[in-house]
Amino acid sequence: MTLLKGSWVGGGRLGGSSGGGGGGGGFGGDDSTEFDAISRDERMSSVHSIRSGILPSLGAQSTRHVKLRPFTINPLHRRYRIWQGYLVVLVFYTAWVSPFEFGFLDAPDRPLAITDNIVNGFFAIDIVLTFFVAYLDKISYLLIDDRRLIAWRYLKTWFVFDVISTIPSEIGRRMLPDSLQPYGYFNMLRLWRLRRVGDMFARLEKDRNYNYFWVRLAKLTFVSLFTVHLSACVLYLIAHRYKDQSQTWLALLSSDADKDSQATHYIRAVYWTTTTMTTTGYGDIHAVNWKEMVFCSCFMLFNMGLSAYFIGNMTTLIVERTGRTRKFRETIQAASGFAQRNHLPPRLQDQMLSHLCLKYRADSEWLQQQEIIDLLPKAIQSSISNFLFYGLVDQVYLFNGVSNDTLFQLVTTSTSC
Repeated sequence: MTLLKGSWVGGGRLGGSSGGGGGGGGFGGDDSTEFDAISRDERMSSVHSIRSGILPSLGAQSTRHVKLRPFTINPLHRRYRIWQGYLVVLVFYTAWVSPFEFGFLDAPDRPLAITDNIVNGFFAIDIVLTFFVAYLDKISYLLIDDRRLIAWRYLKTWFVFDVISTIPSEIGRRMLPDSLQPYGYFNMLRLWRLRRVGDMFARLEKDRNYNYFWVRLAKLTFVSLFTVHLSACVLYLIAHRYKDQSQTWLALLSSDADKDSQATHYIRAVYWTTTTMTTTGYGDIHAVNWKEMVFCSCFMLFNMGLSAYFIGNMTTLIVERTGRTRKFRETIQAASGFAQRNHLPPRLQDQMLSHLCLKYRADSEWLQQQEIIDLLPKAIQSSISNFLFYGLVDQVYLFNGVSNDTLFQLVTTSTSC
């Protein structure tokens, strides 16, 4: 079957005729496909190269197609990317629910349990789909669509962890020892899915359609909120299951903490986590028993590294955005001071400042263009110069009668300004 534009599955083997071979529905090539197909074998191929053409930048659209084996999913197909994005949304749900069930629930909550099993069903479907998804070999940069290689790669990497994180908690509790059977312990294994969020942010940081600053800021925000939520749930769990409730942090705020709602306990735990993370530490909530002391000590040590990570990232983002602007402001102030000290006329001062502003804008654009061009091979640089300047130079009277080869060599050395 011929590979159809927009179909989900490659319709035929590489090197076969357009009308031969089997096919089916799946995630094949479409306008967003970024691979060119290349055959190692005239009759059959299990790899497809991305080296045979110039790759579009991340986030760009391409009209190139790739023919994969029947019922093999293209990982760059638009529909498969939508599916992965939907799973990331479910991961955000898991990141909130799993710690909450672990810390605040003693028994299954029926609505949450049903929702958890539905979410697990979607991830179970993804486990099956993964056995049909082609992958990019990191050494050869070839797209592998051999089903046996795909299955072996998945089985020896993430398969076991994905299956364990998908098992319903009702079944998982029976598999655990008696000491770990309280509700919520098994649910924490589902936090393994958080790797999908890390992969998503890594892709978005390289995608030119998204602003790097805001993507990075969103990532830091998510890490902060998840850390606060997870720590609050663990803190409440330690106090709630301690033998003597009067010797817990809960007793510091209420003499009858058992009657307070879960929402109240959650807000108090989040309050402690927030004040500790921000190094404010009012002291109204503090560790009382030895278990709470151990947890608080570990959390504060962890928070030292987390704070350094946040400060380093935010400093880098701010410096990158404000460094050139600060240098420009210093130049303007120096020029204004020079003009005032030497009593230059207002008209001349305006000309000086206008020239500096124009030079700042021109240098910004020219440096960006030149850096991009310098990264390209000489052949592409020559083609760009030929496209930009050949028509203009050819119309100049001075070059009438000059050969095309000479004009081409002349425009090749030209640069835009």
